[in-house]
This record gives sequence, C-alpha cells and structure tokens, in this order.
Amino acid sequence: MKNLNILFKISTILWIIWGLVHVLAGVLTMNFILSGDIASAISGIADAVDPAILQMEYPDAAGAVIGQHGFNLFWIGLVTIISALFIWKGNKNAIFLAAITGGLADLGYFLFMDLGGYVNFVPGTIMTFVSSAAIILSFYAYFKGDKTL
Repeated sequence: MKNLNILFKISTILWIIWGLVHVLAGVLTMNFILSGDIASAISGIADAVDPAILQMEYPDAAGAVIGQHGFNLFWIGLVTIISALFIWKGNKNAIFLAAITGGLADLGYFLFMDLGGYVNFVPGTIMTFVSSAAIILSFYAYFKGDKTL
C-alpha cells in the first residue's frame, strides 16, 4: 500500500505541473486577446506555425473564440490543481475529476493540434504525456488498492 501512495503523490505532482502550465497559458492567451493581439494569441497556441502567416486582421468573433479558449485553459488548469491536492491522499472523486477535466482537454489538443501538426513537441505534446502519466498512475494506484471493485 505504501508503494501505491507514492503513485498518488507522483500523480499529484504531475497534475500540479500540468495545471500550472495551463493556468499560465490561459492567462497569456486572455492577455493577448484583451490587448487586441489575436495573432499573437493564435501563434502562442499553434507554435509550430510560422507567425508571419498568422499576421492578419481577425474579426472580433475570432478574438472572442480564442479568449474563451484562454478562459477554458485557465479554469481547466485550476480544477486539476485543486483536484491534485486531493489525489495526494487517493481521493476517488478527485482522481476522476482530474482525469476527465485534464484528460479530455488533452485529448482534444492531441486530436486537433498535435495530429494537425500545428504545435511543437515542447511544451504542448509533453503536457499530453504528463497528463497521461498522471491518469495512468492514479488509476493504477486506485484500482490496485481498492479490492472492493
């Protein structure tokens, strides 16, 4: 059981790192949008794309969509950080909340950004590996430790 607690703690650390990166990305994205720099917000997200081809006039609606994306990055990161604090003790609800929130956010990122070739390996794809490892470790520890399921 002691080894399983170590897995919860490692998962906690991974989720906190993942969450902090996403809170920061959300703040930076929203900051670009609020300052009217939609192109920088988009090139910050799609960092494998030449920023020069993203320099154009965007409609206000595009800025609103990217701003909403930044807000979502912020709250998803915050939820995973809060969940991580409870994962430390093996809380079942926190394990599943972080997996659903962070895991599904990264699934969408992987499907549309990674597979589309729009992002660099660092930091985006690395964060997908971080969330996957956090999910696998916490699920393994939870299901291995709970013999009633």
